Amino acid sequence: MRSNVAKKQHEPKAASSSAASRPYRIEDQIGYLLRRAHQRASAIFQGSIGDPNITPTQYSSMAKLDEYGELSQNLLGRLVGMDKATMQGVVRRLKERGLVDSRPDPGDARRTLLSLTTEGKKLVNRLLLNGPAVSRETLKPLTPQEQKQLLDLLSRII
Repeated sequence: MRSNVAKKQHEPKAASSSAASRPYRIEDQIGYLLRRAHQRASAIFQGSIGDPNITPTQYSSMAKLDEYGELSQNLLGRLVGMDKATMQGVVRRLKERGLVDSRPDPGDARRTLLSLTTEGKKLVNRLLLNGPAVSRETLKPLTPQEQKQLLDLLSRII
């Protein structure tokens, strides 16, 4: 009896006659698909980037600091698409690991400037070598044309 109840709880309900022509399925929704794709990309990232303690948000922050040298925390957050609270947590963790240093902006005491430490530069230079492999593996199920199309379309909706 118990197994029948559990089985019924996991079976889709019969569609009503009005919804039968177009049933709503969560698996067909953009948010669901993006979340699942993100889970896949994150798992590939963690297994391939080269440091199990670096998150994708930390990696992107370090990559931008490597690219620009020194950035305000606010600008870094905008460049990597993170809100203020998330950015603060990312920076705090990178500083705790000795990968990022901060200093007050001499031109504006309200602003904090961030830069990679020597250790941070060494690590990001090593991790950046693995970045393309993460993207290749994530996109591997798609043809080259589909990969380009997906990246183009995603760029248009962000």
